[in-house]
Amino acid sequence: MQITDLAEEQKILPVLRLGFRPFFLAGALFSVIALMLWGAMLSGYISFQPYGGGLWWHIHEMLFGFGCAIVAGFLLTAIQNWTGLRGVSGLPLLGLFMLWLAGRVALLLPTLLNDYVIILIDLSFLPAVAYILAKPLLKIKQYRNLFFVPLLVLFTIANIEMHLAKLGLANMTVNQAAYASVMLMALLMSVMAGRVVPMFTANGTKTAKVLPLPWLEKVATGSLAVITALLLIQPLLAVPDFVMGILFILSAIGQAVRWCRWKPWITFGVPLLWSIHGALFFIWTGLFTIGMSYFINVPFVSHLWHLLTIGGMGGLILAMISRVSLGHTGRMLQQPQTMFLAFLSIFIATIIRVIGPIFWMQHYITFINVSIVFWLIAFGLFVYNYAPMLVKARVDGRPG
Repeated sequence: MQITDLAEEQKILPVLRLGFRPFFLAGALFSVIALMLWGAMLSGYISFQPYGGGLWWHIHEMLFGFGCAIVAGFLLTAIQNWTGLRGVSGLPLLGLFMLWLAGRVALLLPTLLNDYVIILIDLSFLPAVAYILAKPLLKIKQYRNLFFVPLLVLFTIANIEMHLAKLGLANMTVNQAAYASVMLMALLMSVMAGRVVPMFTANGTKTAKVLPLPWLEKVATGSLAVITALLLIQPLLAVPDFVMGILFILSAIGQAVRWCRWKPWITFGVPLLWSIHGALFFIWTGLFTIGMSYFINVPFVSHLWHLLTIGGMGGLILAMISRVSLGHTGRMLQQPQTMFLAFLSIFIATIIRVIGPIFWMQHYITFINVSIVFWLIAFGLFVYNYAPMLVKARVDGRPG
């Protein structure tokens, strides 16, 4: 599809030619920096305090700094495929990226600005992405994909709840606000997985595409939507634990059945595929174990959520940006050799972060730091391998 003039394209810096380029690269790099700082803070090597304190900042920035940067990169790139209209690029894309970056700097160095200015800067990014996304979708009346616009609004509401919890102005804890944000991310991942994983698996393994079962999609993703809604309205409505537990377990079963239907075992020879299926495994196991925690009183619930955040969110992001970056820079879908180690490392990071502190709590900080090291290997390898691709023009000479 020729949707832009190639001569005009040449005038734009390659890294600003499509949304995935700056946001995948900067998001991955930021996760490395943020976790290095978090590990150093926990271990007492540095003493400075970011906005909200170390724990709030760590939770918030891994979700809204790292996670939402990648989400923005995906959506700003996908909109071009969905609509056939030119995606945001050049100076408008630079402005959007600088808005995201300003939020990261403001939260990291809170003495530079007034607290409410910091909050305003941080909250403005996702509505800006939603506006840019909505314009072309409404222009050509493509309402199927308009779903992602209100989803970004919900992310903004979750972000507001994070800030209100930090200020003590919401009837919820920081962890509760964070859990709502994690489930929003899980909902988005479930929707995207349902759309692309069967196709990716079929194409990558030269097998027949598994057709979706509408009732299963409703169970797997619909239950996530209900959980997310209930967590977002926690300040207004208290839901009994057994109801939440049942919903989590129901969603886990739906996700597990869907995952098995996609035949993950046929992808073992294709790293760009088994990395995706591995992340989906951690999503449904995370949902199941969290669901069980509503029925069994356990002191380590926060550890279980890292099955979703590291293995699920981190793993799926790493797998997807590795694949998307190849395709959208005009390359064959063959990952650099060292990415095998990157995909493996993110799953090792998950296991260490979850299992270690549960059984050997006395070494809690050590397990976190070791897990961080494996995350640094995973996303460090992505930055090392993909930065040259993301800052240079497509190898096939096409726009984008």
